[in-house]
Amino acid sequence: MRLTVFGSGHPYRGGIARTTTDLVDAFESRGHEVLFLTPRRQYPMWLFPGADDRDPDACRRLDCAEPILDPLQPFSWPGSRRRALEHSADAWILPYWTWAWAGLWHGVLRGRRPPVVAVAHNPADHGAGILQRAAARSILRRCDAVFTHARILEEEFATAYPDVPTASHPLPPPELGKLPPREEARRQLDIPVDRKVALFLGLIRPYKGVDLLIEAISRQPGGSNWLLVVAGEPWEDLGSALKQQIRSLGIEDQVKLRLGWVPEIEVPLLLAAADLVVLPYRSGSQSAVAPLALAAGLPVLSTRVGGIPEVVQDGINGVLVQPGSVDQLARALEQLDKEKLAALAAGARQSRSRLTWDGYAAALEGLLRRVAPSENVIRNQ
Repeated sequence: MRLTVFGSGHPYRGGIARTTTDLVDAFESRGHEVLFLTPRRQYPMWLFPGADDRDPDACRRLDCAEPILDPLQPFSWPGSRRRALEHSADAWILPYWTWAWAGLWHGVLRGRRPPVVAVAHNPADHGAGILQRAAARSILRRCDAVFTHARILEEEFATAYPDVPTASHPLPPPELGKLPPREEARRQLDIPVDRKVALFLGLIRPYKGVDLLIEAISRQPGGSNWLLVVAGEPWEDLGSALKQQIRSLGIEDQVKLRLGWVPEIEVPLLLAAADLVVLPYRSGSQSAVAPLALAAGLPVLSTRVGGIPEVVQDGINGVLVQPGSVDQLARALEQLDKEKLAALAAGARQSRSRLTWDGYAAALEGLLRRVAPSENVIRNQ
């Protein structure tokens, strides 16, 4: 098939850039002819919490990528649409994850076009209000199909858009390569070799429950030997709040904060140094960190939110607890001795081949063929 894929890519960082790039690469490996339209800029700076939204090492620069999209400049939107139409694709693939790109998507989708499949990372922005949810609905209802990353989300979209075909497949992990030896990783990260290390990795936002995890660590009995490493960029003023919480609990020796964007080169080090990855989310639809942890052979302690139970199997490659419960997080950590961690790590290693980008692309192909069964289909919207 000839495909036009929109979305973030090199040199930008973040899950959307990385996963969209991996999808395009998988499509090309499967023999599709792909045009990948990427942004010249992503967000208004007031919306983005970090110092910079670029990291040239975060994902590869693909030959089929053309930086043309600008969600902040309406005068550029007709040109982006024209370039997409020039490719004469059988279908367009459009990621949806934030209202900030809704104007651009409206500009691209207006008028005649091929069938469009939305890759919906979330039903709407995390913590979305009425306007953000309305923005999501205004885009997704104009698409011809919706592909998402959890069965629970597929059911939600099927209910919200009953006339729109849906499908789902969990997100696979990015290519990790060989991890460094644990001792070397801990030496570089200044982590004691004799501690059990629980790792939280990713953007720090209120719904992710890092404060709950810190409280759970503070309840560990003497001799538990847990060290919590929190590595990620805090939104809003959460970094200061977490530091204050740690001081007030008197657990400076039990928590190591590495606040700020985690460069791609550090991710393998953090995973190699850890015994466990923890996802203490209050809410959520999915997690890209869960498959990443399993790909590294690490068990996952997570709350039962969204599609995470489709990836983390309780008692096999991880442990699942109820969201919002410090008691259950604390109890799970206390019960994870070295023997149980080793057994769950073995389960993680056995399950890490379940999710591949080839399988993900194949699942999305099935949905594409449902809405674009013949070549060069143009629809008048």
